[in-house]
Order: sequence, then structure tokens, then C-alpha cells
Amino acid sequence: MHYYLSFNNNEERLRLPVIPSSFEVSIPHQNTTVNITNLGEINLIGKTGLATMTIESFFPKQQYSFCLYKDFPQPYDCIKMLLKWKESGKPIRIIVTETPINYAMAIESITYSEADGTGDVYFILELKEYKFIKASNVTTTTTSNGTTLKVPNTKRETKPAPNEYVVKKGDTLWGIAKKVTGEGSNYKVIAEKNNIKNPDLLKVGQRLVI
Repeated sequence: MHYYLSFNNNEERLRLPVIPSSFEVSIPHQNTTVNITNLGEINLIGKTGLATMTIESFFPKQQYSFCLYKDFPQPYDCIKMLLKWKESGKPIRIIVTETPINYAMAIESITYSEADGTGDVYFILELKEYKFIKASNVTTTTTSNGTTLKVPNTKRETKPAPNEYVVKKGDTLWGIAKKVTGEGSNYKVIAEKNNIKNPDLLKVGQRLVI
């Protein structure tokens, strides 16, 4: 399992060097409870709310045996990157391999600290799902006092998560894994998901589940 955080369409990426011991995702539903005469309390099912996610781990100061890779950024370089992303006003994307997690999310808060004198920086990252909104046609509305307002109709649009890849000429499974996840060694996971026995036999136009 690997955690990838990316910003501005993969312009900047951060792979967590230590797997969090746990994570929590909450997906609420905007239901409404009402009381109706002769029926009592009923539940009106609404739309799905915004998912939230909490990640708790640490950025190591030194190379430990359980670190996922070498030459990872210094702890406070990671913190500075997360703070920069948070203050940009733009969402990030988080992907957790081997899970369905692939969300555009806003960084709600970052809490970080040092605890044991090793230089490791512990952090708690609070994230909330980000929905892309697209403005469409404009509706003209007249208020009770005769004022005319132009109100844009907004369509709530969720960009499709990049969980599918179409094979192009010259692609290799290693190259696809490197492009999509940042690590070519993840080609084995992609091969297993798509029941690929021979990674060298890819067909142009073939759709791969990532």
C-alpha cells in the first residue's frame, strides 16, 4: 500500500515514506428526519455529502528499515510543501493504492509536532472532498421589489478519477505504473488487477484499471 499526494495535475508530488498505521474515511449522507401526522418520524434520503479523510503518520529524519523508499525529503520540507498546497486555495489529489481512495480534496488542517528528540516530525492531516463546479447558463430572476438579477445556473461536476488508463502505442506496463503512480515497481499491482499474465503483451486501446 502506498500513499500519493499530488498538486496541480501532478506538477508536484509527495509519496509518504512511512505507511500510516491507520486512516479513516467518512462519507456522510444528507438525510433529513421529519415528523408526519399519523406516520411519526420518517427519514428522507438526500444526496451524498462530501467525504472527509484523516491521515496520521510521521516524516522520518533518518532512514528506518520500515521506510518505503530512500532519499525521501527532509521532514520540514514535506511540511512546507503541504502548507504551500493548503494556502494555494487549490485542491490536492490523494491516491492510496490497493484501495478505492482516489479523491480531489482540500486540506482542512495540518497539525505537526516533534516528540522524541529524533528529528522525526509527526503530523495529522485533515482532508475534505473537493467537487469541481462548472458555471452554465444564466437565469434572469425578478425579485418582489422589481429588481432583476442574473443568477448563473451551476452544475456540480466531479472530474472523473484517473482510475482507468488506455494503452497507447509504445506503452509498457512499467512506464504506465511510473506515469500514474510515480513508481514503476507498481506494475505488478496493475497486472494483478487486470489479470495480465505477460506484462510485455499490451494492446493499443486496451483499458487498464489502476
